[in-house]
Amino acid sequence: MRLVFEQGTIAIRGDSTIPHTQWDDRTGTNRALGFRYQDIQAYLTDSNIAYEDDVLSLIPSPELTNNISLRPYQQEALDRWVTDCCGVLVLPTGAGKTYVGMGAIDWVNAPTFIIVPTLDLVDQWRGELSCFDIEIGEYTGREKQLKPITVSTYDSAYNHAERLGNRFKLLIFDEVHHLASEGYRQIAELFASPYRLGLSATFEREDKKHEALSELVGGKIYEIETDRLTGEYLSEYSVERITVDLKPDERAAYEENVKIFRDYLKSTDITLRGPQDFRKVVLRSGNDPRAWRAVRSRNKARKIAYGSASKLEELAALLRQHQDDRLIIFTRYNDFVHDVSDRFLIPGITHKTRKDERRRILKRFREDTYSAIVSSQVLDEGIDVPDANVGIILSGTGSSREYQQRLGRILRPSGGAARLYEIVSSGTGEIRTSTRRKGWTRCWRKTSYRLQSKHQRSSLSIGT
Repeated sequence: MRLVFEQGTIAIRGDSTIPHTQWDDRTGTNRALGFRYQDIQAYLTDSNIAYEDDVLSLIPSPELTNNISLRPYQQEALDRWVTDCCGVLVLPTGAGKTYVGMGAIDWVNAPTFIIVPTLDLVDQWRGELSCFDIEIGEYTGREKQLKPITVSTYDSAYNHAERLGNRFKLLIFDEVHHLASEGYRQIAELFASPYRLGLSATFEREDKKHEALSELVGGKIYEIETDRLTGEYLSEYSVERITVDLKPDERAAYEENVKIFRDYLKSTDITLRGPQDFRKVVLRSGNDPRAWRAVRSRNKARKIAYGSASKLEELAALLRQHQDDRLIIFTRYNDFVHDVSDRFLIPGITHKTRKDERRRILKRFREDTYSAIVSSQVLDEGIDVPDANVGIILSGTGSSREYQQRLGRILRPSGGAARLYEIVSSGTGEIRTSTRRKGWTRCWRKTSYRLQSKHQRSSLSIGT
C-alpha cells in the first residue's frame, strides 16, 4: 500500500478500505482530504498494515532555532500545544501571540507555513521571524517565494492549497477565526501538514462557525484573560460606558425606521434570535420589496444610533479632557470618520485610505506628531498600530471580538494606565448589544453611576 499526495488529497494505492476515504472512480483509488493524513497513518499503524508514505515533500530546511525567551504564560501556552501538536491558543491583543508561534517553529524544527489575514500582518510576521537568521519566504499576490519559513495570506493559501499542501510540516493560522469561513476551511482541509497551531485574541464567532475548527486545527486548548496580564505585561486599564440621548429629529427618524422593520417581522412571524435569523430577511429582500424596505430601514436606524450628533458633543468633551493623551477613535461607518476628522481636524483612516497615506498617518501618530487618529474598523485587526493610552468607541457591532480587538489597541506594555470609553445611544439596540456582549457583563460587578452634562455614565475599573 502506498500513500501519495495529489492536489490536496491523500490517494491510497492498494486494496484495503481505509476510514475517512472515498472511492474515486476516475483514478481507481481510495482518496481522502489532505488533513486526514494523520488519521490514515494512525489507522494503518494500529492495524499493522504495511505502507509506503510518499505524502510529504518538504521544502529543504536548515535547523530552525531561535534564542527568544518566552514569558511564563507564553511558555505555558506552548507547553499545552506541544502535548498534541494541534489546537488553538487564545491570548489578548498585545500579549505576544507571534512569539508563541515562533516557539512552536523552534520546537517542531521543520518547514512552516504561516497564514495571516492581511499583507500588513505578512510584513509584521516576516520582521519578527528575523530571529531565525534565515531568509523568510512570502507567498502572496505581490510575491511568491517559498522558503523553509513562509508567510502567506488566507487568500493566497486558499488559491494554492492543492499545490502547497504537502510542502510544510507545521501550519500556523494567525487570527484563526478567519479559517472558519466556508471558503477558507479548504486551506486546512487540503493541507496534509501534521502539526497545526491556531492563534487568536478572539476565537469565538457570533455565527458559531468556530466550532468547525476543532476538526481542522484542534479545539481551544489554552486561553488567558486580559485581566491576568494587566500590570506586569499589559497596561492596567479602566472602561467607561457613556450613554447619550438622540437629538429629537434623530429620535423621530430612528423610531420610524425601527417600526418599519418590526412591522415586517410581525407580518412574517420571523423572530430575531441571532445573525442567522436576520440573514433570512436579507435573503427575502432579493425578491420581496417589503423585505428590502425593512432591511434598508433597519440599516438606517442603526446608522442614526451609531452616528448621533450627541456623540460628537461627548467626543469634544473627551478630547478636551485627554488633550495630553494619545487617542484612537473607533467608528463603524466611513462618513462618521469624515465627520470626526473634519470637525476636530483628526487624521482619519478607512478602507479607502491609500496604503502609503495610512502608513504616513500611523508613522506621524507613532512619532507623536498626531495625538489622535480616527478609523472605521480598519485598525481593529491586522495592522501594527502605534501605542495609545485612550480608546474611544463611537460605534460598532457590539461583538465580543470587535470589543476585545479595540481594547487590545490600548493595552500595550508601555507602563501607563489605559482608558477605554464606549459611547452609546440610549433607547436603541446599541445599548442592548453592548450590555450583553461577552466580557462587558463580566465587569458590571464594579459598576457605579454618576451624572454629568445630562448624560448618564457607568464606570468600572479593571486591573487596578
